[in-house]
Amino acid sequence: MNFEKNNYYHIFNRGCNKDIIFFNEGNYLYLVRKMKKTYKKFGVNIIAYCLIPDHYHFLVQQKSEIPLSDWIKTLFIGYTQAVNIQQKRKGTLFEGRAKHLLIDKDNYLIHLMRYVHYNPVAAGLVAKPEDWKYSNYPECIGERNGEMYDKEFILESFGSQEEYRKFMTEYEINKEMIKKLEKYLIK
Repeated sequence: MNFEKNNYYHIFNRGCNKDIIFFNEGNYLYLVRKMKKTYKKFGVNIIAYCLIPDHYHFLVQQKSEIPLSDWIKTLFIGYTQAVNIQQKRKGTLFEGRAKHLLIDKDNYLIHLMRYVHYNPVAAGLVAKPEDWKYSNYPECIGERNGEMYDKEFILESFGSQEEYRKFMTEYEINKEMIKKLEKYLIK
């Protein structure tokens, strides 16, 4: 699939054999710094991201002619090399190339955003999504200063950051919506 300007994509991957890809806080921070340094250069509009121990999710919009795959390669080739040196390991860190799915229905976009931000709660890492440091949810609800989120998207989709917080708070797994979203979710 080719990436196209102005389209939204869910990009995700997990560790090879479902192993850990973030071994310590420094690993998370290293990747977040790389994201901050590169996302504007590659024309990436970050809607939601979440990094958890064995996988990651990005919900992004390609805003330039540069394919999102170039950004992902820049992030994760360097990340893998750094982690391999740090952990004294060799070989692949990830389960193949990053997977990416076009978000072709606008109404799925906000539900996928919630899915991405709710991931650390679903994984049992925290009780509330705002407690997870390695996502942009705290920025999206105005609890942390940061630039890697689209405030205009939140205002257009929810009316306010507080309304997005309510949307998250009211989250209950809806079997029908999850079934419709399955083609966009990590398997």
